Amino acid sequence: MLSKRFDLSGRVGVVTGGAGLLGVQHAEAMAEAGGTPILWDINEAAAKDAAIKIQESFGVECMGRKVDITDHNNIEAALEDIVRKYGRVDILINNAAHDPKVGPNNSDWSRFEKYTPEMWQHDIAVGLTGAFFCSQTIGQFMAEHNGGVILNVASDLGVIAPDQRIYRKEGLQEKHQPVKPVSYSVVKHGLIGLTKYLATYWADKKIRVNAISPGGIYTNQPADFVIKLTNLIPLGRMANKDEYRAAVLFLVSDASSYMTGANLIIDGGRSCW
Repeated sequence: MLSKRFDLSGRVGVVTGGAGLLGVQHAEAMAEAGGTPILWDINEAAAKDAAIKIQESFGVECMGRKVDITDHNNIEAALEDIVRKYGRVDILINNAAHDPKVGPNNSDWSRFEKYTPEMWQHDIAVGLTGAFFCSQTIGQFMAEHNGGVILNVASDLGVIAPDQRIYRKEGLQEKHQPVKPVSYSVVKHGLIGLTKYLATYWADKKIRVNAISPGGIYTNQPADFVIKLTNLIPLGRMANKDEYRAAVLFLVSDASSYMTGANLIIDGGRSCW
């Protein structure tokens, strides 16, 4: 039956940034399909708390652990723990990213001319180098143990450029106007490139690699920002945080068995305009 292709029973999946807004949603999507989510996050308490809630809600095993994905040795040690306990890893969702918010009291730090090397390096390290390290470590294990699935969480801003007009604030000089930082776009475009590279590199090892590009999510943003953003979206609204779960399940399950190297855009139609 078709529904069996979505079944993740017996499969173990790692979600980086697992305690974050979307990370928890990705993990719940796996848990609801019978999988065993492993939450890696720099915030140990949040990861363990989220894991307990998922375990109680869905009746599956779930583990939360502090992992610094910018540290290759830390990743290897965390993988060894999973293999020691479960003997396998079938899914990797590279979800972790640094997405600093632009607010009214910190408006101009994000501008390209003022963006510091330290901020650039930190964002690249978490969002792109971390995905590289995790894919390299876990992907190699998959290649040696009958394959698996890697899903990279990109963004609509990995497909289009940010429309900086939605961040503008009345009364500020141009040089002080906030913008979406350059590093976010570079990281998300880079993840799509990594997806295509790995999809072809490991195709003969039974490893499928895809990306998903979500659009904006309602998280109590200021009303003026929401209005400006939704005016750019054909469906006329942002996404609810749970609206990507079905797509994630599709991409990490056998339902997408003939799909690799692709980027699934779910942005309410924004990138059409």
